[in-house]
Amino acid sequence: MSNNDALTDIIADYLHYLLVERGLTTNTVTSYGHDLAEFATYLQQQKITTFEAVTNHNVVDYMQRQQEQGKANSSIIRSTTSLRRFFQYLIQEEKITTNPMVLVDLPKKQKHLPAVLSPDEVDKLLAMPDVNRTLGVRDRALLELMYATGLRVSELVNLKLSDLHLPLQLLQTLGKGNKERIVPIGDAACAWVEKYLQDARPQLLKNKNSEYVFVNFHGNKLSRQGIWKKIKEYTQQAGITKDVTPHTLRHSFATHILENGADLRVVQELLGHADISTTQIYTHLSHKRLAEIYKETHPRA
Repeated sequence: MSNNDALTDIIADYLHYLLVERGLTTNTVTSYGHDLAEFATYLQQQKITTFEAVTNHNVVDYMQRQQEQGKANSSIIRSTTSLRRFFQYLIQEEKITTNPMVLVDLPKKQKHLPAVLSPDEVDKLLAMPDVNRTLGVRDRALLELMYATGLRVSELVNLKLSDLHLPLQLLQTLGKGNKERIVPIGDAACAWVEKYLQDARPQLLKNKNSEYVFVNFHGNKLSRQGIWKKIKEYTQQAGITKDVTPHTLRHSFATHILENGADLRVVQELLGHADISTTQIYTHLSHKRLAEIYKETHPRA
């Protein structure tokens, strides 16, 4: 038996253990197997013939090589987790005496800043629905309200007539954890929602009754998928190349009001974030915009 076969056999025993004794799915076990096979290849290249001989330094070196090869941060985290569980198994089975993963920390997850539309792009997107058509009026009202309030798409589809207080330019919504919040609505959004309720919604309902504000062509509650599809369609029509989702309007709402002087705590309340650390991602976006403005305007930037 070659040295590499010895490593492979131990990995095979582990994968069998995961499948039979732990009852993990075939896909999950296959994923573990892929990660461990790559690590075994690295060990072979380093002329390391047993798992007992693996050191903390070897594991750190392996992770650094993965980074240098351009592997995604999420892939490196998954690979490191696979190794951690594998070496715990080897300790448990008394196949090794020292766990090289003890001092190895998982790489930190990279924070991906969400896509944000510029004010000009928002204007283009909002202007796309054909307001001479019933569905166009609904879509314009829907988009205006999303951008004006920063509502999640789930909050929007569940918005009821009783939640709207248009004379006060307010709405109430239930966010995550059934936490209720009051959100102001701007003039433009109010005007379009009023137009939709008066002119378009009755035509869509066709004598049906519904407690929900936004309904589809058949008079039923509009779905999340329906909104996603419409936004993709209008984004393409507007010539916007960014990856725009319903959440993009929420991100754009938060970023734009921060850039125009809103306090972070106010934005937290408007978005319905339980923890302000969730809201702080928008400060990164605003700082990025500040840097862009600086470069555009400072004579020696």
